[in-house]
Amino acid sequence: MRTPDLLTIGEAAVLLRFSRPRVLDLCARGLLPYVSVGPLRRVRRTDVEALIHPALTRTELEQLWLHQAVAARLTAQPAAVLAIAESNLRRMRRLHPGGREWEWLDRWEVLLAGEPTAVLDALTSPARYAVRLRSASPFAGVLSERERREVLDALAERRCDQARPMRLASLERIMRAV
Repeated sequence: MRTPDLLTIGEAAVLLRFSRPRVLDLCARGLLPYVSVGPLRRVRRTDVEALIHPALTRTELEQLWLHQAVAARLTAQPAAVLAIAESNLRRMRRLHPGGREWEWLDRWEVLLAGEPTAVLDALTSPARYAVRLRSASPFAGVLSERERREVLDALAERRCDQARPMRLASLERIMRAV
């Protein structure tokens, strides 16, 4: 049975306009997450779409990391996390009696009433739809302030680790210009 959310390597290659070996290389290097279905690899459509439109702002990246922590908590304590989200959703509807927010609140309501895997996907996917959905997130209060700070500190540390050192010649040129 085929899942529409999972793509074959060939389908991902067509969407990305890459060769199959290049998509397999992305999977091998960890740049494109995949799951093994028997001897075959499958990739989530949302992960492929995120490669097509990759730019996340700093705020969106912070939201993604925080919501990944919420997803971990949801996996460990589904009833408690969903109860917080549903309570927050009702409160948000009272605070925003109309307007654009209602569209996203309606989508969260449908997700919360459905399968937990759909909620996990919305919390962890880098796709534009999920990014927009997280901006109206009903998961405030799931993480303590200390946990939020730890997640944001880990993100900052990762960003520092990924920063490339500047060549000495470039540094000297910048210092002369200032």
